[in-house]
Amino acid sequence: MKIKRIETFANRFVGFVRITAEDGAQGIGQVSTYQSDITATVLHRQVAPYVLGVEFEDIDALTDKVIEREHKFPGSYMKRALGGLDTAIWDLRGKAAGLPVVSLLGGTPGKLRTYASSMKRDITPAAEAERFRRLRDEFGFDAFKFRIAAEYGHDVDEWPGRTEEIVPAIRKALGDGASLLVDANSGFSPARAIEVGKLLMDNGVEHFEEPCLYWELEQTKQVADALDIAVTGGEQDCEIPTWRHMIEMRAVDVVQPDILYLGGISRTLRVCAMARAAGLPVTPHSANLGLVTLFTMHLLRAIEGAGKYLEFSIEGPDYYPWQEGLFVKSPYTVEDGMVAVSDEPGWGVEIDPEWLAKSDYQVSEVE
Repeated sequence: MKIKRIETFANRFVGFVRITAEDGAQGIGQVSTYQSDITATVLHRQVAPYVLGVEFEDIDALTDKVIEREHKFPGSYMKRALGGLDTAIWDLRGKAAGLPVVSLLGGTPGKLRTYASSMKRDITPAAEAERFRRLRDEFGFDAFKFRIAAEYGHDVDEWPGRTEEIVPAIRKALGDGASLLVDANSGFSPARAIEVGKLLMDNGVEHFEEPCLYWELEQTKQVADALDIAVTGGEQDCEIPTWRHMIEMRAVDVVQPDILYLGGISRTLRVCAMARAAGLPVTPHSANLGLVTLFTMHLLRAIEGAGKYLEFSIEGPDYYPWQEGLFVKSPYTVEDGMVAVSDEPGWGVEIDPEWLAKSDYQVSEVE
């Protein structure tokens, strides 16, 4: 089967992709969030010419061909664009087979444990603790991630002493039964990360994400080797050779690919296979309630070596106003700290027509 048409519906923050095959079958996907209108243009200008009118049975071969033909333009935008194509193909395949994508991947529909993921650093420890308690009581979350350091802070905290204050405050507020995770967003030097890591261990934190500049893998490995806590990372990394090096050198204890930063489900499966061979669990990055979290739900229900939980953003319209009005029916319902992958064909989601009508539209098709 060949791709006849590629359509994008985008704004600055999010962009959806609709592909149409020569037999009229369609699939919906998403390019990665942020600067999505630019990514949509990349998809039409630098991806579509190589995939229109081409068989798409082998997605890996298709995406590799695009990357090779556009070898002068490696990096994030190309992979974000490919993520939109890839996820639309998986949706089309699922709908054609009458199966959810999770089944095509070898898994089954069902429930997943989540962790409540905070994106905020401008929140006081007391306010964050109160927010977590409320979410625990309302939705049953039993795992929580909060922010420490300042993003790319070079050892300067969001405000002096915040990291030292928030770690014990969250543990005290939630008790010993809660699983705690932290994200430093490349905020520390190795020496400071190790110092903070000891504080985390003293408070039973089990996940220390991106402690150092993410591209400095040797720094992250230094921290991982020094601490008896899972040091995690990889969300920003979009090149397969980088992933191979990261895993071979064991720079992290848990790998965190982002399906849409990396270039789609098929490329993420390559990383999952490398991680499985190395005995490293996979806890992907899915930090908003666009479609990346839904894609990740299907993936985690299918792969061997899946991590303990799904990242589930707790931020609403005050932080992510662009999330509002995306879907006819939200695919995200949390009960007892769990979400469920449905048995509906494909991704099992419909983009709201009103949102589509307001977006910037582009189309590429076989002439």
